[in-house]
Amino acid sequence: RQFPGCGNIVTFSQFLFIAVEGFIFEANFGRKRPAIPIRNYFIMVAMFFTVSVVNNYALNLNIAMPLHMIFRSGSLIASMALGIIILKKRYSVSKYASIALVSLGIFTCTFMSARQVASDSSLSQEDGPQVFLWWLLGIAALTFALLMSARMGIFQETLYQRFGKHSKEALFYNHALPLPGFLLLAPNIYHHAVLFNQSEPFQVPVIGLTLPIMWFYLLMNVITQYVCIRGVFILTTECTSLTVTLVVTLRKFVSLIFSILYFRNPFTAWHWLGTAFVFVGTLMYTEVWNSLGPFLRRRRRRPKEE
Repeated sequence: RQFPGCGNIVTFSQFLFIAVEGFIFEANFGRKRPAIPIRNYFIMVAMFFTVSVVNNYALNLNIAMPLHMIFRSGSLIASMALGIIILKKRYSVSKYASIALVSLGIFTCTFMSARQVASDSSLSQEDGPQVFLWWLLGIAALTFALLMSARMGIFQETLYQRFGKHSKEALFYNHALPLPGFLLLAPNIYHHAVLFNQSEPFQVPVIGLTLPIMWFYLLMNVITQYVCIRGVFILTTECTSLTVTLVVTLRKFVSLIFSILYFRNPFTAWHWLGTAFVFVGTLMYTEVWNSLGPFLRRRRRRPKEE
C-alpha cells in the first residue's frame, strides 16, 4: 500500500529465501540429482516466472487488490477451458454450471470496478480515458496470467503422472531456476530497496533489533509466503486437485475479507454479490455439498438414536 510498485522486490525475496532453503535441505548443496529431468523444470519455471511478474505488474495498472484476488480466483475457468482443449476432458452439467457462476461473479466485479475507475471524480477529463485504458491493460494482463497459470498446472499434472510427485524438489527448482531472470528487474528492485531503507525505524519485539519498518514487513511476508507455498506443494501430493483448489480458494476468500476490512478498500453491494458468485461456484465445482450431505444426515440421526 505504501509502495504499490514493490511487487518485484517482494517476489525476489520470496524466491531467494525458498531457493536457499531448498538448496541446503532438499538439493543437499547441489549433490542430489532431481527425480524429474531438469529441462522440464525449465519449462515449468518459465511459466511460473511469467505468471508472477505479470500479476505483480497488474497492480501498477489501476487494478485494486480485491479485484486482483477475485480475478485470480477464476483459475477454475481457465483450468477447465484448457483441460477441454488440451486434455480432451469432459465434465458434468454441475461442473459447467459452477464455472458459469464463477464467470458471472468475475464479470460483475470487473464491471463494477470499471465503473468506479471511469467515474472517479479525482481524475480530470483528460486523465480519465488514459487511466481507464491502463486499467483495461491490467485486465488483459490478469487474463493472460490466469491462462498461463492454468497451462502450467496441466503441465505439472502431466509431469507428476509420468515421474511421480516430488513436492519439495518442485518447490526448490520452481524458485531457484528463475533467480537469474530477476537481473532484468534489478534497477526496480534496487530502487525499492533504497525506498525501504528510508522508511521509518521499527523495533522488532522480543529481539529488540531496530530496522526500517518496510524491511520488517518484507521479512514477515517472506516467512508467511514460505509456509503458504510449501503447504500448497505438499497438499498437491496428499490430496486430489479438487481438494487443493478448494483449500486455496478458501484461503483467498479469507485474504479478500481481511484486505477489505483492514485496509478499508471500497467494496459495493455488487462486489459482494460477485464475490458470493465466485466462491459459491467454486464450492459447487469441488462438489463439497456431496460430502456435507451424508455428514449432516448422520448428525440428524444421532439425537434420535440417543
